[in-house]
Amino acid sequence: MGISGLGYIGLGVSDIERWRAFATTGVLGMQESEQGADGTVYLRMDEHHHRLALTPTGEDDVVFVGWEVPTVEALDEMAEHLTKHGVAFEEATPEELEHRKVLRMIKLRESSGAPIEIFCGPLVLWERPFHPATPISGFNTGSLGLGHMILFQKNLKEATAFYRDVLGFKVSDYIDVPVLGEAVFFHCNPRHHSIAIVEADVPRHLQHIMLEVKNLDDVGLAYYRCKEFGTPLSLDIGRHTNDHMFSFYMVSPSGFDIEYGWGARLIDDSTWVVQRHVSPAIWGHQPVAR
Repeated sequence: MGISGLGYIGLGVSDIERWRAFATTGVLGMQESEQGADGTVYLRMDEHHHRLALTPTGEDDVVFVGWEVPTVEALDEMAEHLTKHGVAFEEATPEELEHRKVLRMIKLRESSGAPIEIFCGPLVLWERPFHPATPISGFNTGSLGLGHMILFQKNLKEATAFYRDVLGFKVSDYIDVPVLGEAVFFHCNPRHHSIAIVEADVPRHLQHIMLEVKNLDDVGLAYYRCKEFGTPLSLDIGRHTNDHMFSFYMVSPSGFDIEYGWGARLIDDSTWVVQRHVSPAIWGHQPVAR
């Protein structure tokens, strides 16, 4: 039993009030769960206590990525696997477990230094039903996890080996992305990809986070909320070649992108064949002048 999904993402932000409005009623439609004593704003997308945590630390980048395993035994197996591969990790402190709202967690750094957490036992609040902050049908999470993210890597070959051989992800496909170069896409459940990596020597780890909604109209509504809220777009509406996601990209208050989409195809490992694409879009996804 390996990693089963992308559980949560922690963002260090410089303008937490702008983010708070953007992520809830402004554009994204998440529900605020609570605010921690340290100023962390926890945001819900489903029955989980949170899927996104905004910390007022100013990095404007990802500060932790939580990958879920289903059981304590699976976490022990992951720890043994990391040790065999010579990857250093630490057990989370009680304070960190309380901050992340999980039962148990280990911490490590991936090949380019991004902080990774592997955890089990997330806090789930069935007694407090999720209510989107905007009139949307909800987010496509569940066994597929939060969504997906793209991280910049200094060495694509080393990073590919780390995610595939150490963390146990499976390669979905490859895309030659204009300007960015080759991107490698990985899955750990039927979602086409939970993470993708691209080589770039930049100070930031995070390129974008994808949120998938349950209805096509939810994408259109968010598109127009961006205009009303003053959120710039980076890529206009289009459909991707690899996961077939219908989506658009907006610029978050921290400067990295948020992809907002619907309708991605799923992977069946018994029949899936790894593919290569020379374009990220079947149609659309044109850059938007700012």
